[in-house]
Amino acid sequence: MHDIKTIRDDLAGFRADFLRRKPDESAADALIAKLVRLDDARKTAIQQAQAAQERRNAASKEIGAAMKAKDSALAEKLKAEVAELKETMGALEAQERDAKVALETELAAIPNRPLPEVPFGADENDNPEIRRVGEPKKFAFKPKEHFEIGEALGLMDFEAASRISGARFVLTKGRLARLERALAQFMLDLHTDHHGYLEINPPLLVRDRAMFGTAQLPKFYDDQFFATTSAVRAQQLAAALAGAPASEIERFRAGSDDIADFVGGILDRADTTEDFWLIPTAEVPLTNLVREQILDEASLPLRMTAGTPCFRAEAGAAGRDTRGMIRQHQFSKVEMVSITTPEQALEEHERMTACAEEVLKRLGLPYRVVLLCTGDMGFASQKTYDIEVWLPGQDRYREISSCSVCGDFQARRMAARYRPSEGKATRYVATLNGSGVAVGRALVAVLENYQNEDGSVTVPEVLRPYMGGLEKIEKA
Repeated sequence: MHDIKTIRDDLAGFRADFLRRKPDESAADALIAKLVRLDDARKTAIQQAQAAQERRNAASKEIGAAMKAKDSALAEKLKAEVAELKETMGALEAQERDAKVALETELAAIPNRPLPEVPFGADENDNPEIRRVGEPKKFAFKPKEHFEIGEALGLMDFEAASRISGARFVLTKGRLARLERALAQFMLDLHTDHHGYLEINPPLLVRDRAMFGTAQLPKFYDDQFFATTSAVRAQQLAAALAGAPASEIERFRAGSDDIADFVGGILDRADTTEDFWLIPTAEVPLTNLVREQILDEASLPLRMTAGTPCFRAEAGAAGRDTRGMIRQHQFSKVEMVSITTPEQALEEHERMTACAEEVLKRLGLPYRVVLLCTGDMGFASQKTYDIEVWLPGQDRYREISSCSVCGDFQARRMAARYRPSEGKATRYVATLNGSGVAVGRALVAVLENYQNEDGSVTVPEVLRPYMGGLEKIEKA
């Protein structure tokens, strides 16, 4: 969320940053003009309401003076003016509220401003490589992809998962399921015992204000999974249907609106206070732990981690990674979140990235770190490093972790502040998040990098204590 005062204090700087995200000068100019217009309307309504209040206060005193002077005609005239001013103030307050809501709606849809060191670019092809760690193994045979290995072992079943839940789900079994669990346990132990993160077991269902706070809503509405009780949804639907415009009902009956559009429009007008969202990442509940809080500077930085299932609709992934575990609707991830002062944020970003890298180092997996360009960076991010692990079956690096610093962008949406130790006015905290790392993709990487020609998979040494000492996964 942006601060309109900061924008107006440096319109040229805001415009330049916007163009680095979206190189469209007409869109930038139109947005700035709209923001200024809405802010001016809000300010004007406030000023006029204040003037009306001042005149009302003065008129009230004049009424007393007129009555004391026994000038009933003047007193009645002033009373009428006070009554009119009361109505005017109500209208002006409504105008101010409407302008404020409209302004905040516009501000909420604008991505975070990239830091100066973030390179300009259109997509992932413009991301500069920062470093490479580890050499890809040279196999004496043609390495297979993870799903070929898992299915050949009889421990990875996409067909069974599809019968239960549809596409983009997988079912792991036996020693492969244990390996997946071992990866998550290893990561959590590493981050808590060696990196100083506090483990949290958070809710997997969150309210919309929590999703708004970390900027999953409203921008990425279509990427989320929505959940509520059937009883609540039935009540909402029945109540909303009773007030549905006849024109909408007719369009639906005529086939102009499909069921999704029709019901979606109805529910947009319904009371959704009992609705929940399945978390797309533990970033959402972890970061929201500080929403509407005022922290002491001495308590910062806060470092938290959680290993959770995550749920994403993958709305924009049609035709991409349709085979295997790379892009699933449900997956496990160990997340890291840090809450800091603005001055600590960039140093914490480097630290967090190093914590994620340590996971791959201890697993013995080759990887590289890239700095995301403006066109590939997340909506809430100021700067992001992606860690990409080597997958020999695909003969390429694939993302396994993304570590981002968001500045006060999320904090403004959550009203999360801290009190400086000097005792000055409160300030917004800075928030950071990173994968430490994606468990499913780590499983993919282990299967492909540790595969053997006979179809077995060697268990990385660091995971063997979690596997009861097992050194190799073989077909049962």
